[in-house]
Amino acid sequence: MMKEKSISASKASLVFFLCQMISALDVPLDSKLLEELSQPPTITQQSPKDYIVDPRENIVIQCEAKGKPPPSFSWTRNGTHFDIDKDAQVTMKPNSGTLVVNIMNGVKAEAYEGVYQCTARNERGAAISNNIVIRPSRSPLWTKEKLEPNHVREGDSLVLNCRPPVGLPPPIIFWMDNAFQRLPQSERVSQGLNGDLYFSNVQPEDTREDYICYARFNHTQTIQQKQPISVKVFSMDSLNDTIAANLSDTDIYGAKPVTERPPVLLTPTGSTSNKVELRGNVLLLECIAAGLPTPVIRWIKEGGELPANRTFFENFKKTLKIIDVSEADSGNYKCTARNTLGSTHHVISVTVKAAPYWITAPRNLVLSPGEDGTLICRANGNPKPSISWLTNGVPIAIAPEDPSRKVDGDTIIFSAVQERSSAVYQCNASNEYGYLLANAFVNVLAEPPRILTPANKLYQVIADSPALIDCAYFGSPKPEIEWFRGVKGSILRGNEYVFHDNGTLEIPVAQKDSTGTYTCVARNKLGKTQNEVQLEVKDPTMIIKQPQYKVIQRSAQASFECVIKHDPTLIPTVIWLKDNNELPDDERFLVGKDNLTIMNVTDKDDGTYTCIVNTTLDSVSASAVLTVVAAPPTPAIIYARPNPPLDLELTGQLERSIELSWVPGEENNSPITNFVIEYEDGLHEPGVWHYQTEVPGSQTTVQLKLSPYVNYSFRVIAVNEIGRSQPSEPSEQYLTKSANPDENPSNVQGIGSEPDNLVITWESLKGFQSNGPGLQYKVSWRQKDVDDEWTSVVVANVSKYIVSGTPTFVPYEIKVQALNDLGYAPEPSEVIGHSGEDLPMVAPGNVQVHVINSTLAKVHWDPVPLKSVRGHLQGYKVYYWKVQSLSRRSKRHVEKKILTFRGNKTFGMLPGLEPYSSYKLNVRVVNGKGEGPASPDKVFKTPEGVPSPPSFLKITNPTLDSLTLEWGSPTHPNGVLTSYILKFQPINNTHELGPLVEIRIPANESSLILKNLNYSTRYKFYFNAQTSVGSGSQITEEAVTIMDEAGILRPAVGAGKVQPLYPRIRNVTTAAAETYANISWEYEGPDHANFYVEYGVAGSKEDWKKEIVNGSRSFFVLKGLTPGTAYKVRVGAEGLSGFRSSEDLFETGPAMASRQVDIATQGWFIGLMCAVALLILILLIVCFIRRNKGGKYPVKEKEDAHADPEIQPMKEDDGTFGEYRSMSAWTGKKMDKEKKRKGSCASSSEADPVFTKAKSVRSDRSNFFKRSGDQYSNIRSETSYTRRKARQSSELRRASSVSASLCQEEKKSDKWIYRHGSRRHASEQQIMGLDEGSNSQAGHPPPFHQPLSCNSVRGSLARQHSSLPHRFSQTPDYSSDSEDTQSSNHRK
Repeated sequence: MMKEKSISASKASLVFFLCQMISALDVPLDSKLLEELSQPPTITQQSPKDYIVDPRENIVIQCEAKGKPPPSFSWTRNGTHFDIDKDAQVTMKPNSGTLVVNIMNGVKAEAYEGVYQCTARNERGAAISNNIVIRPSRSPLWTKEKLEPNHVREGDSLVLNCRPPVGLPPPIIFWMDNAFQRLPQSERVSQGLNGDLYFSNVQPEDTREDYICYARFNHTQTIQQKQPISVKVFSMDSLNDTIAANLSDTDIYGAKPVTERPPVLLTPTGSTSNKVELRGNVLLLECIAAGLPTPVIRWIKEGGELPANRTFFENFKKTLKIIDVSEADSGNYKCTARNTLGSTHHVISVTVKAAPYWITAPRNLVLSPGEDGTLICRANGNPKPSISWLTNGVPIAIAPEDPSRKVDGDTIIFSAVQERSSAVYQCNASNEYGYLLANAFVNVLAEPPRILTPANKLYQVIADSPALIDCAYFGSPKPEIEWFRGVKGSILRGNEYVFHDNGTLEIPVAQKDSTGTYTCVARNKLGKTQNEVQLEVKDPTMIIKQPQYKVIQRSAQASFECVIKHDPTLIPTVIWLKDNNELPDDERFLVGKDNLTIMNVTDKDDGTYTCIVNTTLDSVSASAVLTVVAAPPTPAIIYARPNPPLDLELTGQLERSIELSWVPGEENNSPITNFVIEYEDGLHEPGVWHYQTEVPGSQTTVQLKLSPYVNYSFRVIAVNEIGRSQPSEPSEQYLTKSANPDENPSNVQGIGSEPDNLVITWESLKGFQSNGPGLQYKVSWRQKDVDDEWTSVVVANVSKYIVSGTPTFVPYEIKVQALNDLGYAPEPSEVIGHSGEDLPMVAPGNVQVHVINSTLAKVHWDPVPLKSVRGHLQGYKVYYWKVQSLSRRSKRHVEKKILTFRGNKTFGMLPGLEPYSSYKLNVRVVNGKGEGPASPDKVFKTPEGVPSPPSFLKITNPTLDSLTLEWGSPTHPNGVLTSYILKFQPINNTHELGPLVEIRIPANESSLILKNLNYSTRYKFYFNAQTSVGSGSQITEEAVTIMDEAGILRPAVGAGKVQPLYPRIRNVTTAAAETYANISWEYEGPDHANFYVEYGVAGSKEDWKKEIVNGSRSFFVLKGLTPGTAYKVRVGAEGLSGFRSSEDLFETGPAMASRQVDIATQGWFIGLMCAVALLILILLIVCFIRRNKGGKYPVKEKEDAHADPEIQPMKEDDGTFGEYRSMSAWTGKKMDKEKKRKGSCASSSEADPVFTKAKSVRSDRSNFFKRSGDQYSNIRSETSYTRRKARQSSELRRASSVSASLCQEEKKSDKWIYRHGSRRHASEQQIMGLDEGSNSQAGHPPPFHQPLSCNSVRGSLARQHSSLPHRFSQTPDYSSDSEDTQSSNHRK
């Protein structure tokens, strides 16, 4: 039986194709055949139905058609004939029906608006185009309007209206600020579908004056801008402050605080609305609500589910988007806005209508006379479209009658057609939402068979490969094809041949005996024809001796063989490649008939050499690797780098080239292999040298290519096997002229940073690549696979541009072109980028879990459609967590685990599960933006496993013949416990084990008393738990029964002799410090054991160090250890071979940094500073006495001149008196009080201007400390503590010296005491470091508020001096002090 199948295009290159559909036959497009056969017109190209044109360019209305004879074209406009010859602005392209309307001569495009239809006609019929509606695009300006500022209270809602001008097509709306930055949007602030900007509630940060609405008209590539809108938000705090400033204190004022409000829909209004959308379009539903807190929007479809994989939420879930809608998407969609105070909803009734769409479009018919055929035209829509037929562009009802046709609704039936039945039929399916128009011709031809394949064509193939022999044919009716071997051979049949619809014969595996003549016969009722072709099967080409791997010394010779065998009728060509590239153009490479020889091999010859043999029918290859090694050493010769070249000279200066020549330097016993030429661009990068080119060492002149707008300098470096020479001296400079850029930016990319933008980046040109001043870039983009024009913008010399308002994750074609003041670079290549990704909106479906064992499960899921990923698919994440253990029935919080599976995987393994537990999991898809929604949680359970070891085993209450065992249940039962297994056996003093006894214990027990044991015997116990799966891990313990109280050893029951007690050391513990460690242990065994401790560095192979423990103590201190080191330790007993504890590890603490010594706390430093202060004090006192001996001391005049304390602040910390203020104020105030008690006329110290001034200064200082706060106190408290202690001690000593001088002066001058009493009091009080009234509050008057005498002064100073140790016994802690306390402490 003949086997038929379609031939793959990769197997044969056929010139003619024949397709049969029902009883229809297409005429092959053979040039000779078309010259003889007639064919009705067929429309091959036409403009779209709704054609919006650019009013600035010529209007081109396309209409192309084919037919035989070539068709003629005519047009109608608005239903009437359009006489092109009468309109000088309209021309028709030659041999075409395409119209070109020239509007460059001042004609407006609006004058040619209308409905156009093209007709292509020849003697066989007429085909018509769609009705083409021509409309020029419009991008009108915004109407001028006065926009009042928007004053809004915080928390209220706000809508900023855009109202863009009506354009054609409608513009794209977006909001930006004055800096052309897109305004941020969120759940609270977002743009509606109508372009308005909605605020659910305004906040103070919304205040700004540059809310600008932009309208982008893509067709004309223009952007219109609305006037900026100002928004002023009044917060409650500022409003209250404004009200308070205008009301008296007695008025009641204050605006109400921001009140929370339930949601109210801003759009749409009302509770219900209607929406009509067409089938196949995108359905967009919107709900935006006001409220505080900001409402959240949720969408549902009443009585149904939102369609999976076609539903998307945009604009922070305020917009519901359903793509490719169908009639099944009709229904009620409900949006609900909700916040903490309530909710509101709106129901949108959606009706999906449908413009007509094809079910079966009519197809061309080629019939022979007398044959039957049908034209079927079936379409659907909502409402149901009506079908109408036309013949040659005329309604079939008024067309000339044809007895061979019958119209039956959407079908035309042809019976016994004749040649006059040829015509073009049009089917029109239309309803209120659109129409479909299809042309299909009926061509009646009577043609005998023709074979189009050339006669005696020769086919050649290689043995064991497929052979395809063509027999292209034509005839009407369609001929039948038969193949024969030879001229008069039998017909070919069987599975070894394949017969294709287009007449081709295929031999799947051709052999040498397949060579010969093959005859193709075509016949129909009008005749018969045949054609003979030849097939030759050739032997395959083979490499019988392949090149082999070679290791060759430098400067030696290498040879590769490549011996071939081929069919004698084929001519082979041999090509040698090095590293998949052509051989170097070097005379050292010699290519022979069967080999490749490389003379004087160098290191550069390392690589892979391939021999390729080609014939006209096949190709084979073989490769080998050559490795070059160093030659054997030669007698020592001093080699060095070459000296730098000399005498650089520039000649032959042209705009784009120059010649550089030089004189080589000394080679230094190593030949110069090459010269490296470098250049410096003194105009753009002075001081930076770049690689230009390199030439062989035998060459001293080179022609260099130059770039425009570069100030060149050149230098040359010589290279030999030792290395590179120093660079030569630079050549003279040469400045080239400016030109257009030669190249465009590289590494152009388009990656969105947000879901609605496209960030275009590129690598900017270097300075010398600009070729001239004024470097800029023209950035162009357009959406891929969409019939859209390029959008372009010229930017400065930057490397990034952001396109806003793009759809989410769609491909864009991008190109970046460089330009300067002289012009543009060549047209750049296009790259593909993508706008920003958004989070996936669809969760993986059909999640299934297959539990493999108690700790491993496999999860499967269906992949998310790539359209729903909305970004680059990164993979899938599986979240899984344990819900509860089935054995304990207790829930506890367990952290979720995450496994990531890269790529488009649909399954994954979950390891590390806990047996006998309940788990949940979900799956999420991940793209570059993040994770999508989770799939519904899937619950699965793991089977039982073996339990973990019992949590503990304790052995207590030892007696002569019994032990009590207590244990805890396993931490992880991993199932239902069935029992415990206890095994035990005795151990003698030679570590020999006795017989093993096994006991099974019920699972509900937790203790057991073992009886009938041997006394004074050590037993080893093995204990584990069991589930239905098996036994878990065991724990072991040892215990000893006690000795007989009477000292008589009883015989063991069931054993031989009684075993003695064997000693052991256990529970070795360490407590490590920086250089020492405390070691302790527990001992069981005979008394009077002598212990020793062994230790060493952990991981070291050195011998253990041994320390003897004095006495029978169970602890020891290891000293002299290294800080920060890990040690091992064990304890043993003397005299007992091999009797030691197990090893323990510990680590000493890290070395502590040495404490830094504060020089201010050293005694010698304090003493030195006190001595210096005392000397300064003595000098001041001497000057003070000598001035007072000279007469009047003008203190009053100076006080009057400097009454302002801010101009002359008191000095506190510099240790001087500053015009004697400290001393005179202190002593003077004391003397004033003494004279007052004696009835003198001296005024009170409180009225003294100096005292008032000092107090003011102290007050200012207190305020300063309060303002400084904790920061000042924390910084100063500790660092100045020692200095203050030393300073107060020094001041007390100075005060003692002053008091002695005052006592002498008191006898000489009472007048002096009166004049300077107040000043002396202030000075003394400052030295004492006391605030006014501080002592009086504690019940002790200040030392100088008593009658002033030498004894009283000395006594007061003595008391103050004695209080210093107590006052400085503790460092003040200011961390918890109040501001006032801190200020006081600082003053003290």
